[in-house]
Amino acid sequence: MEQIKALRCLKCGKEHQENSVRYTCPACGVEGILEVLYHYDKISINRESLKADRDPSLWRYSPLLPIKERPINPPLQVGWTPLYPVEKMRRELGLKKLFVKDDGRNPTASLKDRASAIGLLKAVEAGAKILTCASTGNAASSWAGAAAASSLDFETIIFLPEAAPIAKIAQLMVFGATVFAVKGTYDDAFDLAIEASNAFGWYNRNTAYNPYLVEGKKTVAYEICEQLNWNAPDKVLVSVGDGCIVSGVYKGFYDLKEMGMIDHIPQLIAVQAEGSASIMNALEGDGVIRSVKAETLADSISVSIPRNGMMAVRDIRNSKGFALSVSDEEILEAIAYTGKHGGVFAEPAGATSIAGLKKLIEQQKLDPDESIVAIVTGNGLKDVASAVKAAGKPFSIEPKLENVRQVLGL
Repeated sequence: MEQIKALRCLKCGKEHQENSVRYTCPACGVEGILEVLYHYDKISINRESLKADRDPSLWRYSPLLPIKERPINPPLQVGWTPLYPVEKMRRELGLKKLFVKDDGRNPTASLKDRASAIGLLKAVEAGAKILTCASTGNAASSWAGAAAASSLDFETIIFLPEAAPIAKIAQLMVFGATVFAVKGTYDDAFDLAIEASNAFGWYNRNTAYNPYLVEGKKTVAYEICEQLNWNAPDKVLVSVGDGCIVSGVYKGFYDLKEMGMIDHIPQLIAVQAEGSASIMNALEGDGVIRSVKAETLADSISVSIPRNGMMAVRDIRNSKGFALSVSDEEILEAIAYTGKHGGVFAEPAGATSIAGLKKLIEQQKLDPDESIVAIVTGNGLKDVASAVKAAGKPFSIEPKLENVRQVLGL
């Protein structure tokens, strides 16, 4: 593909030709995460061409994606999710230009569908028949859903921690995946998926390990800018676990800046759970990613070793951004708050960006006149148990009007 310059290793800096390596740098092993570099002068896309494009999906940005050609009849509509002006939240929080990007509106209800859409095309290019990945749930369900919708007969084999929410496991089973619930952590499942894919020749979608996933996730940044009439926001809040989404968001803004389509890269604010804050620790320290013992109800961002940590730290710093952490209690509160004040049903990881937003408001660290976007990465139906914890249970009454009066104090 002429638009791709090389795949560069973050650890040693060596550049590899696209077809010479599949996953990571051969010299650096699993730590040799690769990033896709582009010849921007060979890419034909601009504001005018996008204005004329009627495709309501991420494929409208095909010239900026690492694919041979634009899919003619994609099996699922991925991307072009709504950017809400959340007027009630604006009034409540005192932010004049606050927006919520609801990526829970994707086909399998999370932002991870963006990565899987690209990953599936790369699997087809590689001639793969069996697909695999490790996940806390969302990446796996998006991978299995994409495979199920494809016109090709893929087999999908998934590894996830045994403690994954039942709704996410149910999605996988419905999509026909073979699911291994690993007696251990997400990190254990991640390593096992790599071992299995190497042993059996399966195509692996593990986050960061597969270099093309960031390229799918970056399309959320393209959409934000286009939906704001190419006025890039001042700040973007992103919930962070492995760090792949925040790097995707940065890459999207970087691409548009290089193409002359926006005039600045927004400041990225990474929001992590207190019990899984390795990237925040690195940003506030010496920049080195160190393992933590992950403990948080926000399963989608619960990681002990962020697999894309090095890139995430670099990208957040390049955006002049920072990170903060929030407690599980603050995340639960944000689930209820986002629903009641924004009409958006968020899973714990999805609401983490809102929890961070509220915390920064309390700390008086946000300018009320700035343009701010909070990305909700996944839908609340992914984890109903947490939603019930956040919002409570209904009143149980006899079918009598007097009971209604009593409860409502009428």
